[in-house]
Amino acid sequence: MECQIGVISGDGIGPEIVTEAKKVLDQIGKKYGHLFHYTDILMGGCSIDATGVPLTDDAIAAAKASDAVLMGSIGGNTSTSPWYQLAPELRPEAGLLKLRKSLNLFANLRPAYLYEELKAACPLRDDIIGTGFDMMIMRELTGGLYFGARKTEEVDGVTTATDTLTYNENEIRRIAKRGFDIAMKRRKKVTSVDKANVLDSSRLWRKIVEEVAKDYPEVTYEHMLVDNCAMQLVKDPKQFDVILTENMFGDILSDEASMVTGSIGMLSSASLNDTKFGLYEPSGGSAPDIAGKGIANPIATILSAAMMLRYTFDLDKEADAIENAVKQVLKEGYRTIDIMPQAGESTEGIEQVGTAKMGDLIAERV
Repeated sequence: MECQIGVISGDGIGPEIVTEAKKVLDQIGKKYGHLFHYTDILMGGCSIDATGVPLTDDAIAAAKASDAVLMGSIGGNTSTSPWYQLAPELRPEAGLLKLRKSLNLFANLRPAYLYEELKAACPLRDDIIGTGFDMMIMRELTGGLYFGARKTEEVDGVTTATDTLTYNENEIRRIAKRGFDIAMKRRKKVTSVDKANVLDSSRLWRKIVEEVAKDYPEVTYEHMLVDNCAMQLVKDPKQFDVILTENMFGDILSDEASMVTGSIGMLSSASLNDTKFGLYEPSGGSAPDIAGKGIANPIATILSAAMMLRYTFDLDKEADAIENAVKQVLKEGYRTIDIMPQAGESTEGIEQVGTAKMGDLIAERV
């Protein structure tokens, strides 16, 4: 198979971690007879430096011409970078929002999986962790508060800011269907998260989810208020299979879930539209403080590439090979600095490696 992949290396550690993901993909290509063609696309701070804007029309066109897009990270230090002295619509993250909207990437998938070898990095007690947990957070990505009308104005002499949270039934129905479809491939349970005791948008969300659930009799589903879900993620994370929720709630809950696994550097993500097209990226940020030091964890980006093989190209066997290679490397005791044992924990059989070495080890075990 020949695959056209747009590559947004981005800012900070982005170029480093994307390089390792491409290394692993190329090894997959050699082993299984696939050819991956890469097209570099500017977005974020690097695009601002080169073009004056975080995302150009040419960049959007290049992304649309690709079968999928693999991304590293964008942005910088919000307190020191000149990018954050610009108007909000010209800052790095505005490019990502624009790309999601332009490509209709309405479904964000963020798995949170606790590796046996990294249980010590989990901040939860052993009796809570149990045998581990494996959940998928399905977040609606192009509606809600982040995309609603907003304004800041003077009202009776007082500066007042307004953000509008809007969802229509079609937006809710399509993400709900995608969530139930994913659940059918997993443990067949959906937890729909909302704030229906307060918000009209959440009451509509709950109504539409109940309608969609009727088409999936094999899937068990429940409703959960977002504040309760935030508590349950640290009280009993293994209860969750697929968490289905709106944009802002998903943004917050997925970050919480990522830290329960021990390191955000381990978590992949996918953003999908109505076709097989997807944008695949690690859940972590650009980490400008460690950029160029060769110590960033590339595993989340490598696992994002595995998700790309699975969800866009239907190459399940190849995706399994990457995921198994990651497990093998961890089992053998190799760690980047963010997942090294903490002070007081045993380091017997553990070896710290850098970004490139971790990529080499995973590629070798594909």
